[in-house]
Amino acid sequence: MVERFEVGARLSEASAHGGMVFLAGQVAGDASQDAFGQTQQVLQSIDRLLGLSGSHKSRILMAQIFLADLADFDAMNKAWDAWVVAGQAPCRATVQAKLAKPEWKVEIVVTAAR
Repeated sequence: MVERFEVGARLSEASAHGGMVFLAGQVAGDASQDAFGQTQQVLQSIDRLLGLSGSHKSRILMAQIFLADLADFDAMNKAWDAWVVAGQAPCRATVQAKLAKPEWKVEIVVTAAR
């Protein structure tokens, strides 16, 4: 059975199937903040959605991080390093990408076990 969470007309923010949880790309609600602040917001959103779907950040298997500007890599990592569970860091890829809105600095997609 597929479960969907926070279903909208275009996408669901999360879906779960077979012991796995898949999150849509998460972006900051307040895009006026710098990369560190936006990353903190995104990570809070990930925490909330993982909890809603029966998972936790310690169960993330893979994270894909998209930065509008690689100059924000250190700021993003500062927020990430404070958030990630010690000894439970997931596989991760970070790339520069043109995001859907110019004010967004970071977008993160995760896949986790339930």
